[in-house]
Amino acid sequence: MTTPTTQLSAVNSMLSTIGEAPVNSLPSDLVDADTAATVLNEVSIDVQSLGWNFNTEPNYKVGVNGDGEVVLGDEIMRADSVSKYRSSENEYVQRGNKMYDKVNHTYNIGKALTLNVVVLLAFELLPEVARRFITVKASRLFQERVVGSDTLSTMNRADEEQAFLALKEMEGDNGDYNIFDDYGTASVLDRNIGTRVI
Repeated sequence: MTTPTTQLSAVNSMLSTIGEAPVNSLPSDLVDADTAATVLNEVSIDVQSLGWNFNTEPNYKVGVNGDGEVVLGDEIMRADSVSKYRSSENEYVQRGNKMYDKVNHTYNIGKALTLNVVVLLAFELLPEVARRFITVKASRLFQERVVGSDTLSTMNRADEEQAFLALKEMEGDNGDYNIFDDYGTASVLDRNIGTRVI
């Protein structure tokens, strides 16, 4: 049985790329281990910010505070208002940790919004294939920053490419995507259906 990758095992994998012995816990007394943990966190944020099926929440309702502002939780990396078409009355975008009304030029929206959000998950909550890709990519970056070996970097890039392809394959399988999910396609189909002569 395969043991899922933990943050500690990912850091130890990264340490092995520069010939360092594994550590028993994080944080550690070893500077390289703490550096590896920092790089792992950076890469996890970078990868998750792209928005995958596993960390995307559609139709996520966020209420307003006492000032009429829609404030996003710390775990929300990206947010987009749920609407089929742009409105001349409102267009909401994320600015910092709040939603902003670009039409009326205000944070005071005054109502709850339904959003599509990308959520930052803890490393252990990610699917194993995502943990693997993040670990391999972080290992390459860590090695390049600490040792700087071109030979090791080339070998690590090949592993990273394989791990990324596995992640993309999982995304395709789990996302159940099709051409009709695309906004551009849907808007053309809606226009054509509305103007069709029977």
